Amino acid sequence: MTQAPVDVAEVLVDLPLWQASEGDRPAIERRLIFKDFNAAFGFMTRVALMADRMDHHPEWSNVYNRVEVLLTTHDAGGVTELDIKMARFIDEAAKDMGVKS
Repeated sequence: MTQAPVDVAEVLVDLPLWQASEGDRPAIERRLIFKDFNAAFGFMTRVALMADRMDHHPEWSNVYNRVEVLLTTHDAGGVTELDIKMARFIDEAAKDMGVKS
């Protein structure tokens, strides 16, 4: 079942660590910096397990201690409640795993 997209500006009010993506489609993004590669990879593993359970996978990249995450729901053409739920999980996981910024 496809979810309806929501207004990115409204989403960001409740997700202050995220920003609107400057890309060509509605999305939100966050850059996280961890102590080292091991911490960043552990974070990604934790998020990957949740993403698999949700069947909703982030677009992301990792270089050493930095992880960049972009969330959007492709089949809805924008940000949906699934993205909001994933963003909140990412925020909690990052906090629990010692994100530096």
